[in-house]
Amino acid sequence: MSATDKAKNKADELAGKAQEKLGKVTGDADREQAGKIRQAKDNVKDAGEKVKDAFRD
Repeated sequence: MSATDKAKNKADELAGKAQEKLGKVTGDADREQAGKIRQAKDNVKDAGEKVKDAFRD
């Protein structure tokens, strides 16, 4: 996985965490859930990239 992909995935994950926290603070359950979903998607992407890296080596 390239450093660019890692940085992008991490930035997306942090944005998801921020979205989740904003949802909690404002009481917006939809926004909170969207943040959790965004984080989960980024975790799956990261795991997929790690699998690809394992097979490349």
